[in-house]
Amino acid sequence: VVAASLSTGWMSARTFAAAVTVAATSAAIAILLWRRARVTAKAHDESDEARVVTALKAVQSRIKAVRASHSVTLIAVSKTKPAELVAAAHAAGQVDFGENYVHEVVDKAPLLPDTVRWHFIGHLQTNKVKELLRVSNLACIHSVDSMKLAQELNRRLAGRTDRALPLHVMIQVNTSGEEAKSGCTPEECQALCVQLRDGCPHLKLVGLMCIGKYSATEGDATADFEQLAVCRCAAAAALGVEEKSLSLSMGMSHDFETAIQLGATHVRVGSTIFGARAKKA
Repeated sequence: VVAASLSTGWMSARTFAAAVTVAATSAAIAILLWRRARVTAKAHDESDEARVVTALKAVQSRIKAVRASHSVTLIAVSKTKPAELVAAAHAAGQVDFGENYVHEVVDKAPLLPDTVRWHFIGHLQTNKVKELLRVSNLACIHSVDSMKLAQELNRRLAGRTDRALPLHVMIQVNTSGEEAKSGCTPEECQALCVQLRDGCPHLKLVGLMCIGKYSATEGDATADFEQLAVCRCAAAAALGVEEKSLSLSMGMSHDFETAIQLGATHVRVGSTIFGARAKKA
């Protein structure tokens, strides 16, 4: 436009030069601002990653401080968090990660090393089983709560040669009796364990899981942890195995130390490591 104006004669050479200078200055400022934004964004990302690593180490130290007589697996729950933060935690030595939603673990798994061990800890619908089993490094499903779900998992795994079998699973028990929570009842647990073992050769029952009370309104989760231990005792007797051969997946950010003291072998810690999750709009 400037060049055209000059050619028509209504813009002087001096005005043209000034216009070019202004345009060049504006472009330089725009580039400078863009570069600063990139540096700021990168520094912010690096800061987030550093915070995750620091928080992870703090949780690991707290687990060691409990001085449990049994081994404890920390599952870092990365629900709604980007793969970059999972990668940072993994680079710092964390191996086991948990997800609540099928689409999240399916999307994140290909972006991360195969050495990540994924644990699915959310409610699983039978129509999502096929999609979930696309994750070849899925280590364990903690939320099997019915024979219908177990049979669908077993059916989908039949003939699979692309993953290690049998797939490890845990029975989820609704220890608090709350309608909003999934899981079989404590009374159903023993029979479900036996049915799964006898009817699903492509699954391996490795333990029990519960979601304890997790707010001041709901109350202390100690009773839930104790109830799950009682369920394990009954299940082990029915299966004819040692009680300690069955894991207990219980305890989250606010109460994992209590859970460990009451026998937890797997604790699921999310916000304490990755930060608070964004509230749904």
